[in-house]
Amino acid sequence: MRTVFESWKYLFKNILFLLPFSLVPAVFLSLSLDYNCIHTVWYGFFTGEPRAEFLEYLHAWSFLRIDDWLGALYSLIAIVATIFAFSVLLCFVEKHMRLGKRTLSGLWQQTKNILPSVAVYTLLMVVFYEIWAIVLSAVLFAIASISATPAVYVLSLIAMLAFGFVLIYLMTILYLWLPCKQMTGFRFFEAFFYSYRLMVGVRGKLLLSFAISAVGMFLILVLCALLPYAAYHIIAVILFLFLFLNFGIRMETLYFETDKLDREDILRHKWEY
Repeated sequence: MRTVFESWKYLFKNILFLLPFSLVPAVFLSLSLDYNCIHTVWYGFFTGEPRAEFLEYLHAWSFLRIDDWLGALYSLIAIVATIFAFSVLLCFVEKHMRLGKRTLSGLWQQTKNILPSVAVYTLLMVVFYEIWAIVLSAVLFAIASISATPAVYVLSLIAMLAFGFVLIYLMTILYLWLPCKQMTGFRFFEAFFYSYRLMVGVRGKLLLSFAISAVGMFLILVLCALLPYAAYHIIAVILFLFLFLNFGIRMETLYFETDKLDREDILRHKWEY
């Protein structure tokens, strides 16, 4: 729980400096959600009809809109905005934790250095998640063919829990790679092996941290899918604003903790008192 607490504590303490980094990605991540399919799938689930078509399941789980050209544009902008915003966010947070300074000087140079790595990381996560969404959608569609409705409910919940665990487990593998590459300058595989060794020691805490965030996001998005279109997207934007920031902050917080590095933002705060 300390991992969860520390990242959220840092976020709210520095929220005015951090919010601008997540605004554009949050807006377009929200627009990348297919509200109609999400509403159809979960309205049916809560009203006694837990069955849908394969493409409805896929569009409900996917972050890539392929239903029309505007949706595809939203998804493309979301990916590009995430790459640039996440690069700046990591550089800002890393500089603050390493030097204790919340300034923009030198930030662009640092961002240019880490941008290719963030692009690779983001695209890998997108491809991996979309493959995961396709497989999960196929499994849910197969379960939906069962005639007994209670069995569909039970097996669907089991499938979503199992796939959710697999998703967050595999996400831990590369989670500390970006801050490790950022701080050490190691090449891809060197940074991967070193960050993986660091991550193994805290895998349990990281899994719990991811699970809390994932379950919270899932419940909010699912329950809000019963609301009108505009209300759903407003809530989704607010949710992504904070989850986007927390994902990067938790990454830096955990790296400093596992690599046993002093955090100057904490030390400076103590000196002030």
